[in-house]
Amino acid sequence: MKPPRYIRHVTAEERAALEAGLRSRDAFTVRRCQILLASTEGQNPSQIAITLRCAPQTVRNVIHAFDARGLAGVQRGSNVPIRVEPVLNAEKREQVRAILHQSPRNFGQPASLWTLKRLAAVCHEQGLSETTLSCPTMLDAIVRLGVSWQRAKYWIISPDPAYERKKTPRPAHPDGRQPSGHSPGLRR
Repeated sequence: MKPPRYIRHVTAEERAALEAGLRSRDAFTVRRCQILLASTEGQNPSQIAITLRCAPQTVRNVIHAFDARGLAGVQRGSNVPIRVEPVLNAEKREQVRAILHQSPRNFGQPASLWTLKRLAAVCHEQGLSETTLSCPTMLDAIVRLGVSWQRAKYWIISPDPAYERKKTPRPAHPDGRQPSGHSPGLRR
């Protein structure tokens, strides 16, 4: 069990700012001020969590943020990461391109068509990632390569030599009518 964590010493100015924060329009700020003021009164995180109906870890996070950043820890921060880097860097993406130009069977896969899941599994096996990556992550890497990705499809192939001729549409009659499926003059 973690030892109870209490807020550091609060100055008179900080206390006034926390009490003013109780009247804020932002519920996030109000909740943080409630947590911090309760901690200054000597309540431990478990007691505060029960009173405010939140998790004890939430209380500890708020206290830690206040200790680290002061009153700036009371305001809501940005959810946007400071820097976003793709999981697969340019060098690894080029290795993915090389993998895509080979058959999945070369990598021990049971089928001859690439899917995003198969590609993610092969990339993990080849050491390009520490874990098996998700399909959206693999798709992002492929898009960054500038490669067009379509879902794997099984094409219908017939042993019938006339298959291609049968699959092509028939030309229309000169008068614009569509050809019927039977010979003229015969009734079914």
